[in-house]
Amino acid sequence: MTEPQPAPDPLAPFRLDGRVVLITGASSGLGARFARTCGAAGARVVVAARRADRLASLLDELDDGVAIEVDLAADGGPEHCVSETLAATGRIDVLVNNAGISTVSPALDFSTAEFRRELEIDLVAPFALARDVARHAIEHRYPASIINIGSVLGAVGGGKLRVPGYAAAKGGLHNLTRELASQWGRKGVRVNAIAPGWFASEMTTAMFGDDSAEAYMQAGAVMGRPGADGELDGALLYLASDASSFVTGHILHVDGGWVAT
Repeated sequence: MTEPQPAPDPLAPFRLDGRVVLITGASSGLGARFARTCGAAGARVVVAARRADRLASLLDELDDGVAIEVDLAADGGPEHCVSETLAATGRIDVLVNNAGISTVSPALDFSTAEFRRELEIDLVAPFALARDVARHAIEHRYPASIINIGSVLGAVGGGKLRVPGYAAAKGGLHNLTRELASQWGRKGVRVNAIAPGWFASEMTTAMFGDDSAEAYMQAGAVMGRPGADGELDGALLYLASDASSFVTGHILHVDGGWVAT
């Protein structure tokens, strides 16, 4: 007689116990939420940002967390972030490339210097971070998951929003995700992206509470609303954990249907 098999635990693959997660742009908004979510799933979380005071406050909510003050736009900033994390933890199992900026300006008025700065933070820094995290994982033979935080504006134009640098950077980040996934897939490093729609954060403060902007957000999403607090948690844990062990090079839109039409 065949022995009965234990019932599977469908939530177990989503756990991050024993893993180190590095999250950039973690001093507020989505990054701080990502840190709390990964910590609740069992990870040791390293939070990185420019505002050390906010990171210190966030550490109070994390078990054995690490804070790294860093300006990712500065020369050597991304490399410093990775090296400091490795010095503190010895490994990086998950990288969440969340730090970013967005400047609202008509393209005709947007200077080349401003455009370059936006690409530096939103595209060049994520590449440098991903490269160094992947290099360490490959050299030391452990699997890693890299999650780039893209945007619906990496798939469609912003139109009247007027964000040429941000749209260009996020479009580049989406295809960089595919390129790095194709290079590192056989080496044990997965690379995916989350493309959020509209969520309340420091970057979108001006849009929430403005009747015209809120009407724009509601009209563009087939679900008729912006995202709510916590609605990125599932996507994050899915891509960070073994639940997505056969997924790489994927752009996961969490946008209420913004790019569906």
